Amino acid sequence: MTKAIIGKKIGMTQIFDEATNKVIPLTVVEAGPCVVVQKKTVENDGYSALQLGYGDLREKLANKPMKGHFAKADVAVKRTLKEFRLDNADSVEVGTIVKADTFAVGDIVDVSGTSKGKGFQGTIKKNNNSRLKETHGSGPVHRHAGSMGACSSPSRIYKGKKLPGHMGAEKVTVQNLEIVKIDAENNLIAIKGAIPGPKNGIVTICDCVKKKA
Repeated sequence: MTKAIIGKKIGMTQIFDEATNKVIPLTVVEAGPCVVVQKKTVENDGYSALQLGYGDLREKLANKPMKGHFAKADVAVKRTLKEFRLDNADSVEVGTIVKADTFAVGDIVDVSGTSKGKGFQGTIKKNNNSRLKETHGSGPVHRHAGSMGACSSPSRIYKGKKLPGHMGAEKVTVQNLEIVKIDAENNLIAIKGAIPGPKNGIVTICDCVKKKA
């Protein structure tokens, strides 16, 4: 992995490919500009990585430890911090600006983001369980989770039982996505297909870890 950036999902659009006569769905990401806030080294931290900051934050909204962290790097306070283990981390200095033109059209990338939160959901919506029949005998439990186990033994619910609960709002990574267009002036990257997260959600874009054959 040699390239990475933090961005914000703007929305989706589409373009027409005259070569194949097909419409290509695109997700537009406002990528950067990001700044290198911290540089992790093998000597000091046991591994090599870069910490990038994205999005300005009013200084009064940051606590003292965060203010000190940014002051040490001599950069403005940022809203989002993400760490990336990059092959070329040793050659990049603190304060370096990372922009959308770091990537190129045709690059294959992995995109990570937080999926939409859907609140507390039942087991049918959350786990794709089947409901009971709607004829006689189902009672008021036709959308319930079903049997919880055998009476007195084991007297507990087995780990991994699919139960109702909070759905969504979790980290999702989509791999092997192609960059179709880059607008370096406006820091926009158009990626083929859909990426995780709601509109204006924070996403990270990095070189594909495992490219498909």
